[in-house]
Amino acid sequence: MSQASSPQPPENRAIVVFDIDGVIRDVGGSYRRALADTVEQWTGFRPTSEDIDRLKAEGTWNNDWEASQELIYRYWETQGKGRSTVDLDYEAIVAFFQSRYRGEDPHNPQHWTGYICQEPLLASSEYFQGLDEAGMLWGFFSGATRGSATYILERRLGLQAPVLVAMEDAPGKPDPTGLLAAVAQLEAEATDGAALPVFYAGDTVADLYTVREAAQMRPERRWIGVGVLPPHVRETPQRQANYAALLEKAGAATVLTNIEELNGETIGELLQRQVSTGYGG
Repeated sequence: MSQASSPQPPENRAIVVFDIDGVIRDVGGSYRRALADTVEQWTGFRPTSEDIDRLKAEGTWNNDWEASQELIYRYWETQGKGRSTVDLDYEAIVAFFQSRYRGEDPHNPQHWTGYICQEPLLASSEYFQGLDEAGMLWGFFSGATRGSATYILERRLGLQAPVLVAMEDAPGKPDPTGLLAAVAQLEAEATDGAALPVFYAGDTVADLYTVREAAQMRPERRWIGVGVLPPHVRETPQRQANYAALLEKAGAATVLTNIEELNGETIGELLQRQVSTGYGG
């Protein structure tokens, strides 16, 4: 649990947008497990955590359904089969994935029994109260489905209808449309919202590429990408260091071990560092 941040002077206020998977919740035993289950179902081969990380490092496989399909294709290519000869039904892949992740009744959150029910939380409701007290505006842009994201934010964390742009609402990352939409909703909440810098915190290369794309589309604004180390890469110091370097190379202004480190004080320090170095996101 983080301590509430002290109120920040106007120049240290910001809009903070969060990814969800790997940032707000640990998906190592849920989404990533369902991904591995799905690939194994179609190939007999089970990808390792490192296999999944290598795919994600390409920066374009934020959607785990599409990532599952891609790993299936790549496996069969190693067996000498061209993609055109592999008969895959994408909807069947999605249905199987969801049966593992949500359970056998994937459309009714009241009856979910899948991996989603066991996801450890990586942030507390008190953390977001601290951001409120520090004068920050905050919300979420995630590649997760709206049902899954709402389940974790409202049912598990107890947040009250936070700003959320989910899979159904915008193109996949690194397209910045969803991030820009979340920012537009948040900046409307304050008279000075349009002038506030934007932080986007995520755990993948695609998240940080999204910040880069947003900065190119809206260069008049300050954009700061924050990398967060997901739990599965913290198993060994070397893997943690390698992953942190990957996020920094993708554009992270800083890399945190836990999202609750991004409090009002840290945000103020990053903004001051940005001013002193001329960093523009």
